[in-house]
Formats: sequence, structure tokens, C-alpha cells
Amino acid sequence: MKDIDAHLLQRAFLSAAKGLEAKKEWINELNVFPVPDGDTGTNMTMTIMSAAREVAGIEQPTMENLAKAISSGSLRGARGNSGVILSQLLRGFTKEIKTADKINVTVLANAFVRATETAYKAVMKPKEGTILTVAKGMADKAVELVPQTDDVIEFAEKVIEQGDYVLSQTPEMLPVLKQAGVVDSGGQGLMQVLKGALDGLNGKEVDMSIPVAAGAGVSGTVSGKSAAGSSDIDTADIKFGYCTEFIINLEKEFTEKDELEFKAYLESIGDSIVVVSDDDVVKVHVHTNDPGLAIQKALTYGSLSRMKIDNMREEHHERLIQNAEKVAREQKEQEEALAEQEKASKEPRKAAGFIAVSVGEGLSEIFRGIGADYIIEGGQTMNPSTEDMLDAIEKVNADVIYILPNNKNIILAAEQAKYLVEDKKIIVVPSRTVPQGITALINFIPDQTPEENLETMKDEMARVKTGQITYAVRNTNIDGMEIHEGDIMGIGDHGMLTVGTSIENVALDSLKAMADEDSELVTIYYGSDVKEEDAQKLLDKAKEAFPDLEIELQDGGQPIYYYMISVE
Repeated sequence: MKDIDAHLLQRAFLSAAKGLEAKKEWINELNVFPVPDGDTGTNMTMTIMSAAREVAGIEQPTMENLAKAISSGSLRGARGNSGVILSQLLRGFTKEIKTADKINVTVLANAFVRATETAYKAVMKPKEGTILTVAKGMADKAVELVPQTDDVIEFAEKVIEQGDYVLSQTPEMLPVLKQAGVVDSGGQGLMQVLKGALDGLNGKEVDMSIPVAAGAGVSGTVSGKSAAGSSDIDTADIKFGYCTEFIINLEKEFTEKDELEFKAYLESIGDSIVVVSDDDVVKVHVHTNDPGLAIQKALTYGSLSRMKIDNMREEHHERLIQNAEKVAREQKEQEEALAEQEKASKEPRKAAGFIAVSVGEGLSEIFRGIGADYIIEGGQTMNPSTEDMLDAIEKVNADVIYILPNNKNIILAAEQAKYLVEDKKIIVVPSRTVPQGITALINFIPDQTPEENLETMKDEMARVKTGQITYAVRNTNIDGMEIHEGDIMGIGDHGMLTVGTSIENVALDSLKAMADEDSELVTIYYGSDVKEEDAQKLLDKAKEAFPDLEIELQDGGQPIYYYMISVE
């Protein structure tokens, strides 16, 4: 293969997205800290799927419209540090290929280099032993290969081989990876993207249907064209009622003429036809009112396997019943949001507004109480996307808007949103924990400039130490501590604080590890899985153990984390 045209690039990208999606849980398990959350694999998958939905909707692909869909979709859908870095890699890649008629090895090598440069620029303090290192290793190899081969497939295979090697070396670059016995999860995610793309270039059979975005009000998947909302379809409009799928295991030659004749027959009895032949098998999909006719015809070519027949009218009825309450609730929420937005738009813009990322009603109420205008639901278990940030910014009627990410894995997405907004000044306060965010907001001074306020907030946040108490989801070794699945962990700002089997004891030991002679105030936020009486017992023991500290208890309502402990 000497070059890649737009149609093949579209297939390769969708295959890349599927390649990552198939391995996301495995990638999640590579995270160093074994906390119960949706992390690298989930974030990277949601990022690339945002782009894949736009790519799948292009009926007449060109390099230019594919580049725009990949770049825009991934930028807005980016979640978590790994997702933002992936979006920047894709952004740099598409800048290079958007003006090409076809992509050869030279264009590919230049695109790899530009992708890496763009991603490195997006990260303030790039760290080696991460996804960036893996990307750079492949870019260097790509440049080296240009004079050696003009075969795109050979080129891609050797670049991927180099990527796997660099990935295998990441534990030697980051001691924390070596301790945990894993390679970098972001780098592994990037390798799955490229291996999926190679599958697409090689013509490997891949399910190209792309799941519809959550909350889009659409049921099903999109592939090539946008799907209609299920509530907009009457069962009378379903012309062919049975979705029929199977694989033909060929027992005789299946020529191009045979394929055309078979497709013509299927078109005479149905629609939505897909026939994909690959060596000795043929994958078939058709909507028809008589699945038996499709099966009888297919049997003339060989035996059948993986047969699946669904009654679409029956499924549609069930879906409507299931979705009715959800749709009504979403409509009401949308009406309330629009009314609130309209009300806000009629009021004059205020000087400063605040957006806080929070999870747990108690914590959200605290943020509202100290001045937050808008709460983005999210955090460790679900990192908000850049699009979520942009939606929130649109709803806050202020000249200057301060965003409090309250999680180190959300800061980059907030920064990315900042550069996509033109009509408001956006200040991203780099709060890495909820207690830091609360402290930053409390210390906002209206008379200061945005830049002065940012410095004040940073200074005050630096005085806050945070400990988070949760449970381990797998066995590992971190900071010299042996951790087993089900253990209770105390995690601080810079690593592990302590490990044990008792929530209360781990919380007290974590407080002991954080408090020093300069500490004055401790706030304990208890989560949704902790009873108030148990939290009160912990408070009493903490006061007894640390009589010189002022200690208070707050209902945070956060999931996953039994306690969050703030020490100032």
C-alpha cells in the first residue's frame, strides 16, 4: 500500500476508536493507584469516541472534513489528562494531513512529528515515561523510516513495534510505574489506537458502529449517517421489521460477481444491507420482513454461524416505554435550564463568576454557599469533558469566570476550554482537590485583578493538605507499601499516606501523617457510604488524639471516598 485516501482514513480512524474501546478496562487496570474510578482507559475512549461520532457522520469524506471532525470532536470531548493529550496528538496530526490529497509515508512521518510537538506544548511540565514519551519514540522512528520504505503498512508496523518497545521501557523512566509493576496507561492507550488503525488499513473486519453520545436523546448507534431519535419513529415507519445478521462460512468460491448478485437479492427483500467478504467468511446484515429468505439464499454459499434475528418493532415499543419517563424528566430539566439561562441573560453581566467541579450534594452545597455560580457534576469517578466546561461557561453571565477543577486530572480539560472561549476571560485555578477549591473560593477578593486573585488563590491553596480515604480494587505495591484488593488506603497530595483494614484507623493515621506543628484547622468531609454516627465517632477520636487542632465535621456526600480530610 503506497498511500491512504480519505475513505481509507475514515475507516482507519473508526477502527482506531474501536481498538481503544475494546481495551479500555484493561488500560484502566494499569493505573498506578488502585482506586475505584473511571480513569485513563475510560477518559481516552470517551475522548476518541467524541471524534469518532463526527467522523462516522461524514458521507463524503475528504482529508479536510475528516481533519476538522477528528480535531474538533476530540478537543471538545477530551476528558482527563490522558484524553486531553490524546486530543492534542490528534490535533497536531490532522494539521499536517488536512491539505494532502493522499497520505504517503512522508506525510505520515511529518504528521507524527507535528502531533508530538503539539502535545508536548500543551503540557506545562512534560514528564518522560508517559504517553508523550511513547508518541515521541514513534515520531522519531517514523522519520528514520521514510528513506527506507514507501509501503504504508510496513511503515506502520515498524512504528508500532517501536512504540511497544518505548512503552515497555516506561517503568525504567518512572519509578512509580516500576513499583506498581505496570507500564504507562496513557502510552498503552495510544498503542491500542494505532493498532486499531492498522487493523482498519489492513481491511480487518471491525464493527464500525459508533455508540451515540450519552444524553443525546438518541437510542442505538450511528454509522455513516446520524440516527433518528427513537421517539420520532412510529412502528408503521419501520418498513422491514427484522434485523438479521449472520456469517457465511464459505464452502465454495465467492467471486465479486457472486457478491454483487447476493447484494442485489438482499436489496429485493430488504434494506440496510452490509455484505463484507474476507477470505473464507462473509459477514451479512440486512433488515427484512422475511429472514428465512435471506438465510436460504446464504445457505447456497456455505454454512451459517453467529445468527441473530431481532424484531425491531417489538424492541422499539419496549424502548419507548422504558424511555418515556426519562425523556419527560430530561425535557423538564432542559426547560428549567433554559428558563434559568434566559433569566440570567436578561441580567447585566457581573464582574466575576465561578464554576466548580464537585461530586456529592454536601460538597456542592458548600460550593454554592461560598459563591459558586455553577456546579459541574464530576470528579474522580467521571472527569468532565472540555465540552462540559464550555457548556458551563456559557451559562455563567460574567466577564471573568474562574474555573475550579478540584482534581489534577481535570485541570488540562479546563485549560483547553479556556482557549476555546473568546467573549469571556477564563481563569483556571489549578485546584487539585476539593478542599483546595473551597479554600481558593473563600479567598477571592473582589477588589483584586483576575491575575492578583489567581496568585492569592494559589498561595492559599498551597497551605492546604488533603488526604482521601478509599479502598483498593487490586493488588499492587506503591511507595513501599504492599496493598491488597479490599484494603483501605489513605492517599495524600504526593502519594500514599497509609494502608490498613479499618476505615477509622486509616483516617486517623492519615491525619497523623499530614498534621504538623504549623497545622491549625482540620475539616473532615464524610462520604455517602459513611453513617453520620460513624463520622461523629471519628471526629471524637480525632479531637482526643489531636487536642491542639480545631477539627470540624462536614457532610460531603461524595461517593467512593469514605473521608476527605483537609489540614491547614
